[in-house]
Amino acid sequence: MRYVRYFCIAIFALALISIALANRAIVPLKVLPDEVSGWFALNPQIEMPLFLVILGSIVSGLLVGFVWEWIREYGQRAEAARQAREMRRLEREVARLKAEKHEGKDEVLALLDQPS
Repeated sequence: MRYVRYFCIAIFALALISIALANRAIVPLKVLPDEVSGWFALNPQIEMPLFLVILGSIVSGLLVGFVWEWIREYGQRAEAARQAREMRRLEREVARLKAEKHEGKDEVLALLDQPS
């Protein structure tokens, strides 16, 4: 299974390298369109290889997706934590009730009643 994982990573790396080699042209990257930049009297622009724009877009999309999913699952994580706290409370209560049940009885019999 480990070799299959390494093989998939190698295929993915080769695909990224081929994209980078095929898109080495320098392109201008503008933050605002020309029409809008006139309103604000600034036109930030940077020149970089096209493959950096492509890979940067992929990485930023993944990051936005991860953050979005983490925020979306907040309710489920909070509910799971609440249920875990409730379960620990109930386990403590069961242990207390069993101790009260076996109070004053033979210790060996009390130990036999406990689950292993």
